[in-house]
Amino acid sequence: MKTFDIPTFECETGNYHTFCPISCVAWLYQKIEDSFFLVVGTKTRGYFLQNAPGVMIFAEPRYAMAELEEGDISAQLNDQKELERICLRVKRDRNPSVIIWIGTCTTEIIKMDLEGIAPKLEKQIGIPIVVARANGLDYAFTQGEDTVLAAMTHRCPEFNHHIMNQPKWDVTKLGVVEVSSNNKFFDETIKLNRCNLVLFGSLPSSVASQLNLELKRQSISVSGWLPSQKYNELPALGEGVYVCGVNPFLSRTATALMRRRKCQLIGAPFPIGPDGTRAWIEKICSVFNIKPNGLEEREDQIWKNLIDYLQITSGKSVFFMGDNLLEISLARFFIRCGMVVYEIGIPYMDRRYQAAELLLLQQTCKKMQKPMPRIVEKPDNYSQVQRMHELQPDLAITGMAHANPLEARNIDTKWSVEFTFAQIHGSVNARDVLELVTRPLRRRTDSVSDCRSLSRQTLNVQRS
Repeated sequence: MKTFDIPTFECETGNYHTFCPISCVAWLYQKIEDSFFLVVGTKTRGYFLQNAPGVMIFAEPRYAMAELEEGDISAQLNDQKELERICLRVKRDRNPSVIIWIGTCTTEIIKMDLEGIAPKLEKQIGIPIVVARANGLDYAFTQGEDTVLAAMTHRCPEFNHHIMNQPKWDVTKLGVVEVSSNNKFFDETIKLNRCNLVLFGSLPSSVASQLNLELKRQSISVSGWLPSQKYNELPALGEGVYVCGVNPFLSRTATALMRRRKCQLIGAPFPIGPDGTRAWIEKICSVFNIKPNGLEEREDQIWKNLIDYLQITSGKSVFFMGDNLLEISLARFFIRCGMVVYEIGIPYMDRRYQAAELLLLQQTCKKMQKPMPRIVEKPDNYSQVQRMHELQPDLAITGMAHANPLEARNIDTKWSVEFTFAQIHGSVNARDVLELVTRPLRRRTDSVSDCRSLSRQTLNVQRS
């Protein structure tokens, strides 16, 4: 195995070996509570959408399939009229605040003009229609969310500087009093609210609240989240607004926020694991000239609480085949837990957006005295299997398609999709991440123990 002081990058086949990006509907429809997702594609996508999220049809989820038939593909039917019919039915049955169209591979191949149709239908039905392309030709697994959020940035209201600069008013027992800049109450309010900070990335409400609380402890108030739980609660964006991502696969959203909405991006590591969460908070604090308080002690306490898992992970090796674009952050966290990462396969990586995460990975390798892993973008799966045969890692984190073949070659596996759907962000969820990664390791240890016990029993029977 090679060792490096700095990250080295390789690119192999140029193919995406990942889960389908339209699966983002499974978590986004739950996050945006008043939305309705309409996936435009063929029957095959319909089967996938029905099975992958694991939601039964009687649950009436807030997503559906606009199934393309032969008449649509051969241009015998009018796309606008067909979509109008479906959207009017959605409005009548569900009345959502926003309808989000998800384009698939088929709409790309037949060049369906969803962006041209959407504004006309939006005026007719009176419901905003957001168009996002989540086809597997151009995007990897989790980048489906990236395309949706990038499209939603254009629907966010404009940030108004004049409202922020208006005088504050304090309602007291003596009546309504204008608060001057010399007032202590005014100073504390400004200290908490001066940070026009918007976080982007879809997280469960409980995890988002945890991150909000972590920042509030440092006197930083979050102005809003993209996406918000309600469509009409989208955060205001514009000059003077700072934005920071919580997921490493949102590079297009970050670009749209900077170029289209003129926001200032905070380039920070991602809040995965106690080390990543601390670095994420420290970077945000540095931007707002706030001295972090108590972060080191809090991180040390969390590592002490994880000691039972760290005893299992210490010295174990892991190989990332690449699937969900969380690989760099997870690898950094696992190295901090004492593991050796042989290779980080990743379908796509924006090095500028992940620059802070890559730097933290490098620092973590030096701190833990572990070799710098090889980083392979768009890896060739056949070559990866050959490398795994040589390296014999204790664990391979892979897509579902390769799990069983690797298990047959005596390599323990963990599905990468499990890390996508699990709550892995923030310090308090580090235990859940380690529970996922140590489960196959514990299973192998228990299996070896059982075999040894059975061998002893067999030997004793033979002697007797």
